[in-house]
Amino acid sequence: MTTKGEGSPAKVAWLIAAGLIAALIGIGCGGGGENDNGTELQKLGKGEGEVDLISWAGYVEDGSTDPNVDWVTDFEKQTGCDVKNKIAGTSDEMVQLMRTGQYDGVSASGNATARLVEGGDVAPVNVDLVPNYATVFPDLKDQSYNTFDGTHYGIPHGRGANLLMWNSDEVKPAPTSWDVMLDPDKAADYKGKISAYDDPIYIADAAVYLKAHEPDLGIDNPYELDEDQFNAAVDLLKQQRPNVGEYWSDYAKQIQAFTNGDDWVGTTWQYQYFTLKADGQPVAAVGAKQGFLPSEGATGWSDTWMISSEAQHPNCMYMWMNHIIDPKVNAQVAEWFGEAPAQSKACDFTSDPKFCDNYHAADPEFWKRVYYWNTPLADCGDDRGDVCKDYNDWVQAWTEIKG
Repeated sequence: MTTKGEGSPAKVAWLIAAGLIAALIGIGCGGGGENDNGTELQKLGKGEGEVDLISWAGYVEDGSTDPNVDWVTDFEKQTGCDVKNKIAGTSDEMVQLMRTGQYDGVSASGNATARLVEGGDVAPVNVDLVPNYATVFPDLKDQSYNTFDGTHYGIPHGRGANLLMWNSDEVKPAPTSWDVMLDPDKAADYKGKISAYDDPIYIADAAVYLKAHEPDLGIDNPYELDEDQFNAAVDLLKQQRPNVGEYWSDYAKQIQAFTNGDDWVGTTWQYQYFTLKADGQPVAAVGAKQGFLPSEGATGWSDTWMISSEAQHPNCMYMWMNHIIDPKVNAQVAEWFGEAPAQSKACDFTSDPKFCDNYHAADPEFWKRVYYWNTPLADCGDDRGDVCKDYNDWVQAWTEIKG
């Protein structure tokens, strides 16, 4: 999950950040900043000289990928916290790495956050110690994937929708529904040319489709599925399986597959779409630029920086969380990665003046129809009780779907 962009924070931004950090350190001097037993930090102390992170590729750039893309070096100079980063390829890998206790924080997606909270792997976050949190987009705060029982467990980083993309030379008429991929009869027209996301969370995409097309199932939340609802979604994806040419998890491979003509239609991220368009490829996407989503809505992701309950460098981790949602830094990350920024002020600093419009950054109506990834739990979240399929069930079913 990496994208393209360039630039670095202006000096004035760092002078402002320095003032904030210095003020916070002043508040916490005298040995503050301990993170004992995963409790919420009450005051910020001096940096410990290091912070150990787990992130998606493209979230922690120090100039080694592209010399023009670096928001780590100035952070290290300003705070004295040396950044060490481990790139993870999947949410499952992030959970496993966090459970080693060797890392201070992680950029977790919603299909990992509840598992980390439930497992005691992360600590509550005191948002008062993260000054830039105040201007994060309101509709990213207090969400079910970053706030549990009224307690904040993370700082929003960015978000994106899972779009429907197609080769406009081959797929006609232009689809407006996921039925082009999920209706067995329609999908058969593109057998072997369909590209689907390779993760158990893709079951939720089928549930979103069934919510609209089979209302008698009573699906409300696509991540809270009882046995009948879950089986219907799994059966739909088993029907889709013979028509799928590729299950993708690597954005670069999907770009190549659409470029080569191996894929004609599929679920994708905004980054792949804009990259292919910039390359002159004949692609179109519902949800990109047109300002609407497929008729059923779509799944999506919103990533959250979380702090380990065993963090050895909690002060540096808090400084990192504040840094990554600094308006200029968050703008850089969003453009490089290909996502809508979490910071409302970031749109003033993107190098592309149309970037935030293209990614619907400040369009709450767009995001109301996006079902952000959540960790499936046995607790249905309503009066059905603990009868929903949990993440282990989703993993097992995904293995069966792919065969």
